[in-house]
Amino acid sequence: MNWAEQIVKTLKDWDTSLIAYVPDISIHTVTSIIDEDPFFRLVSATREEEAIGIAVGSYAAGRNAAVFMQSSGFGNSINALASLCIPARTPIPMFINLRGGAGEFNIAQVAMGRAVRPIMDQLGLVHFTLEDDRNMDKILDGAMKLCHANRQPVAVCLTQLLHGGKLA
Repeated sequence: MNWAEQIVKTLKDWDTSLIAYVPDISIHTVTSIIDEDPFFRLVSATREEEAIGIAVGSYAAGRNAAVFMQSSGFGNSINALASLCIPARTPIPMFINLRGGAGEFNIAQVAMGRAVRPIMDQLGLVHFTLEDDRNMDKILDGAMKLCHANRQPVAVCLTQLLHGGKLA
């Protein structure tokens, strides 16, 4: 099972059927699998805070949701996380394509890519970084368990080392 299939399996195992996302080529491997599976409802958002709002609304209506985004767009979601998800204790797993690391070709991606994890630390949000698929099943299951038990967003950062990154 490759990394994308493992993410999809974990989402299913945790009955997370609504997926809000901002399109990105590096997460397309996952979202294309999700889009083909009738278990899921895949909702494309124009901005990351919109994806967070969709996921919170889904959870409020009784349906578990997750969000997929790129690290550069994570900055757009900070207010939605800090003023909606955290105070409302909403368990939203976020899968973030972490740009700006080894192999990055676009200098504009570096600053936000480096800032994602420190910002999450400041917000008190737990995050995990996946650089390979070793123990991925255990890490993802543990992240989902923590997300739901703590009723807080949890981030899983997906690096270029895991998914191959974007080409220039």
